[in-house]
Amino acid sequence: MGWLKRTLRKLTHPEITVSEEDGVRYLHLGGEHIQSAMRIDAPEDLELDYTRTMMAFLLFHPRPRECLMVGLGGGSIPKFILKRLPGVRTRVVELNPAVITAARGLFSVPGDSTKLRIELGDGAAAVHAMKEGCDLLFIDGFDDGDQVPELVSGEFYAAAYRALRSPGVLVLNFFGHDRRFDRYLKRIEAVFGGCVICLNAREDGNVIVFALKGAPRAIEWEELKRCAFRLEAKLGLPFVRHVAGLRKMNRWTRQELLIAPDAA
Repeated sequence: MGWLKRTLRKLTHPEITVSEEDGVRYLHLGGEHIQSAMRIDAPEDLELDYTRTMMAFLLFHPRPRECLMVGLGGGSIPKFILKRLPGVRTRVVELNPAVITAARGLFSVPGDSTKLRIELGDGAAAVHAMKEGCDLLFIDGFDDGDQVPELVSGEFYAAAYRALRSPGVLVLNFFGHDRRFDRYLKRIEAVFGGCVICLNAREDGNVIVFALKGAPRAIEWEELKRCAFRLEAKLGLPFVRHVAGLRKMNRWTRQELLIAPDAA
């Protein structure tokens, strides 16, 4: 791809690399896989489609207040939330100090404030320690394209459920080609009583999963469309396309998107 690649030797983790191409800066962890991306002249925008798709949680939980995020990467989503959703307080827990250094030094992640706090620590442990402490929980932890085992166990998903207030939403990022995806999905459904929605990130091949706590049994399509038009006008993300995409992997009728398993 002709990337200008450079290893961040001053950092403590030798596997972190950064590349640039056509005005976009990429973060890689442990290999060639792209962990995060930032358009250099628009550092607070969401460059990758899977990050834009993760923001579709707003269709189901439009007024979050407390967010916990496991894994920082290049900080695309916390930056976007900080700029565009000022009512949200976000806490990010990142295991690797070199990632924090790279995010702040090369990906325009700001210093700590009342609205954004980044901590060095074990994100899985932070989730296990929390009891109804957030209403929005993002899980996006990979090691060069592989899921982190501590973030895909049934015990972890049970801890995530306990960490959420009601209503609340757990947002997870998976690779669509991961042969273990169905196994992970069944674990999430078992914990969240089947109230789980999937959405393809069309451009990246990822599948974003929204596990809902305290959600209605179903949501009318007309209500989702109205919400999507408002959010798209406000945030500039493809929410209308996301609503159409919900028909691909979920249960629905002509009138409603079905959330709870017994809603049919």
